[in-house]
Amino acid sequence: MNNNSDTIDLEDELFEHFRFEVPKGQTSLRIDKYLMSLIQNATRNKIQIAATDGNIFVNDATVKSNYKVKAHDVVRVMLSHPPYENHIIPENIPLDIVYEDDTLLLINKLPGMVVHPGHGNYTGTLVHALAYHFDNLPMNSSERPGLVHRIDKDTSGLLVIAKTEAAMTHLAKQFEAKTSEREYVALVWGNVVEEKGTIEGNLARHLKDRMQMAVFADPEIGKPAVTHYKVLERFGYVTLISCQLETGRTHQIRAHLKHIGHPLFNDERYGGHLILKGTTFTKYKQFIDNCFKALPRQALHAKTLGFVHPTTGEMLRFDTELPQDLQDCIEKWRGYSKSHSTEEEE
Repeated sequence: MNNNSDTIDLEDELFEHFRFEVPKGQTSLRIDKYLMSLIQNATRNKIQIAATDGNIFVNDATVKSNYKVKAHDVVRVMLSHPPYENHIIPENIPLDIVYEDDTLLLINKLPGMVVHPGHGNYTGTLVHALAYHFDNLPMNSSERPGLVHRIDKDTSGLLVIAKTEAAMTHLAKQFEAKTSEREYVALVWGNVVEEKGTIEGNLARHLKDRMQMAVFADPEIGKPAVTHYKVLERFGYVTLISCQLETGRTHQIRAHLKHIGHPLFNDERYGGHLILKGTTFTKYKQFIDNCFKALPRQALHAKTLGFVHPTTGEMLRFDTELPQDLQDCIEKWRGYSKSHSTEEEE
């Protein structure tokens, strides 16, 4: 159970969906069973997941699913989106479709586009665009049309969209079974010493900053996450790497790279928007500022996506060019590293 100071941070980003006051005379009962009897179409599993994610509050503090309610308890179910989030009004937003058939499509998402509605983003998302361009897309487990997976707002790159229920199920199973191929290209702060490596560590919401994910050693906290990386090019103060996802957790690459001391270049959420390596010279600070202007977002692109086609059984693999803003930033670093000494002591 969290203390009240943690609760205040949580509620800054959570919205009340259900509220119940336990009546006088209620016998002791597990909260998951109690909520099942009150919320239409709620399953015990969904309620337990909500509890694990810190979305169920009793008397302004989070509780686990085995908490036993008592008379006069105030029970609230808080979620990260407003109750009206699933009301989607189609919007005519252009999409960069790199492949399409009767079963699925591949989209190259531009940086700055939010994938689905959420806190502070209720219009202009990929879901709104999909609703305009396609009819009757299947719903995923979160009631979001077509979405098999997602990438962050300021991450660019490939997303697969299911057009049928069968495709949604087939593709979701591949992502869950870790058989899909997902490769990202990232520019990170510092000289990544090892040519290749693996980052492992459970991910969960940061205890102090709920907008961040953090790595926890305790196996009981969070969800397992595995990221494989290899160095593509070195620029001294920054390194260009490839990341292969074995799991696909929220902010996985961003949190894992920060955990090993190499935050994504210009990732404001994880501290990469600061000058973390280099000199104190004014010209260097100006150079970094120019890089940030060229790439006004985190340096992360979902470059490659591979999976088995749900209908044909064929292994498909799609690859994209790096977007221009990331290319421009890399070229600046390539030029700088050739004309300056950028040796770093690790």
